[in-house]
Amino acid sequence: MEVPAWAPAVGFTLLPHAGGFLGSSITKREIPTWYEILQKPSWCPPNWMFAPVWGTLYTSMGYGSYLVWKELGGFNEKSVVPLGLYAGNLALNWAWTPIFFGAHKMGWGLVTLLLTTGTATATAASWYNINKTAAYLMVPYLAWLSLASALNYRIWKDNRNKKNPE
Repeated sequence: MEVPAWAPAVGFTLLPHAGGFLGSSITKREIPTWYEILQKPSWCPPNWMFAPVWGTLYTSMGYGSYLVWKELGGFNEKSVVPLGLYAGNLALNWAWTPIFFGAHKMGWGLVTLLLTTGTATATAASWYNINKTAAYLMVPYLAWLSLASALNYRIWKDNRNKKNPE
């Protein structure tokens, strides 16, 4: 059976959503019981904003990965580094929710976010010479990771000495 031409684009675009979907059960459980009691900065986005932002970012980076895969002719020796960096980035991205929300490890969540930002930057840089559009599709993700890292830092800093949050 031949794979339809559109299937790889859809698969690559939807792949990042898998980790977000799995992590959402942890987030939904912890927002009303743990996250709501944490001290957060005045510039913290409202809770309703996170799902549509992440949905957009996951779609954008997923489609970018498809563009790189297609440009390099699929999974092969040339795609190991750019798609390997991307896979590592996804793993770190997906790990943050169980670390921060599930285990209440705000400091380790920050470390994970900083590593995620580093691998996202390396991914975008590796994609730039392959497909500029793919690299540009990572820019909103990098901007959001910067905000998320600053927010994670402030939450950790402002709550780390309180008994209840950890």
